[in-house]
Amino acid sequence: MPVKISTRNVFKKFGAVEALRGVSIDVHEGEVHAICGDNGAGKSTLIKILAGVEQPDSGEILIGGAPCRFDSPNASLRAGLATIHQDLAIAPQMTIYQNIFMGAEITRNVLGLRLLDKRRMRQDALSYMSQLNGSITDMNAKVESLSGGQRQAVAICRALRWNANVVILDEPTAALGVRETEQVLDLVKSLKANGKTVILISHAMKDVAAVADRVSILRNGENQIDLVGGDLTADNLAHYILSGEEKRVH
Repeated sequence: MPVKISTRNVFKKFGAVEALRGVSIDVHEGEVHAICGDNGAGKSTLIKILAGVEQPDSGEILIGGAPCRFDSPNASLRAGLATIHQDLAIAPQMTIYQNIFMGAEITRNVLGLRLLDKRRMRQDALSYMSQLNGSITDMNAKVESLSGGQRQAVAICRALRWNANVVILDEPTAALGVRETEQVLDLVKSLKANGKTVILISHAMKDVAAVADRVSILRNGENQIDLVGGDLTADNLAHYILSGEEKRVH
């Protein structure tokens, strides 16, 4: 698969702390690429740079081989990257369709007045949702009534509405139960099936082993190792993170 997004020799300091020290990663188009590492490895800083929240001190980001610099979250979105943070940034007391179109409501002209086109938004929201979870059909349902996995689906639908080609999921299964975690992993698989590129940040090695095509492990702000998925196990991945060495089976 061709490379969709790359970081090249990215450095980032916060005072005396070097959060990233020359990180270079290639994320291939249409794949699930997991970025893992222990606390303080630099994962969050790297994601903030891709999301336009922080800017690198040096190094570059390339989209389809072309250099890009994201000076704001909107710049990242315009480039086709949608970051879904752990807190999801959704409004629980609003409906599914209202959350999906928050800040980008569709309107129609009625006798010279611009009114919300609720019917169109509900229809479009259902179309987005059908790509991820066909069991969620009531776009008037309030988000507070949904499970954790279903709320992730709403947040991802907003990314689809933004026409994102790359969806970045930051710890999407944190604090979820077994069933809800399976729902989220199914969402990741659905995104890939629909041609999206997924960057997954996770401490849950079992989840990473289940869905990742490639894995990049960071350690102390540096590349530790890049792995190809398929035969990876949670135990093997954890061993890489802790020791930097492949676990050998005797």
